[in-house]
Amino acid sequence: MNIQGQAALVTGGASGLGEATARAVAAAGAKVAVLDVNHALAEKVAADIGGIACECDITNADSVAAAIAKAGGRHGPARILMNIAGIGTARRVVQKDGSAAPLEDFARVIHVNLIGTYNVSRLFAADCARMAPLEDGERGVMMFTASVAAYDGQVGQQAYSASKGGLVGMTLPMARDLAQHGIRVCTIAPGLFSTPLMKQLPEPVQQSLAASIPFPSRLGKPEEFAQLACHIVTNTHLNGEVIRLDGALRMAPR
Repeated sequence: MNIQGQAALVTGGASGLGEATARAVAAAGAKVAVLDVNHALAEKVAADIGGIACECDITNADSVAAAIAKAGGRHGPARILMNIAGIGTARRVVQKDGSAAPLEDFARVIHVNLIGTYNVSRLFAADCARMAPLEDGERGVMMFTASVAAYDGQVGQQAYSASKGGLVGMTLPMARDLAQHGIRVCTIAPGLFSTPLMKQLPEPVQQSLAASIPFPSRLGKPEEFAQLACHIVTNTHLNGEVIRLDGALRMAPR
């Protein structure tokens, strides 16, 4: 699909990998809606790229429907969906005091990362399926954001790894399900990237993490994630695939 002139939705588009992707898709000529719970930051990014900011809680069906409707009112129906919103956590199953990890923590991560992504995707797909087909019968394309933790989860990452593993597992059946509608589905599983969350860590810790990456031995750049996201849109034969973007990193147990 040619990105130029298409309407795109980017969840988590106010910062980090989402912001980089929103900027890249806009630079390629798309009309971008920045969906994020942080409306102030979303408005800033949207103003920079000539898009629209939509306050959105991806776990809430009404919130997502309202955001999609708002974006559609400005840009028309979207053919591109970048699912990047998500949260992370680290919690040992047995805590230092001997107690079990709170069930609520695990449920929250699954609810946001996995169920939230499905929530946005199902509503996007229903709208997209009603659109006229483009070349090759394509109507739209969506991307999930998993993580290398889906494969190499570390100590304490049970919830995060499970949520990202769920996205990996959902990719192929979603692509097969939506093939009849001409909607492609792919997933990026990024490794260690230089995001605002990463930058909160002490510099020596960041350097140590970067050194663990075989090549290039540095943290990934959000722009590199965005480049791959754009390529997924433009390469019509990419479908049902999970792509690791990690510099050959395989995470250690801890």
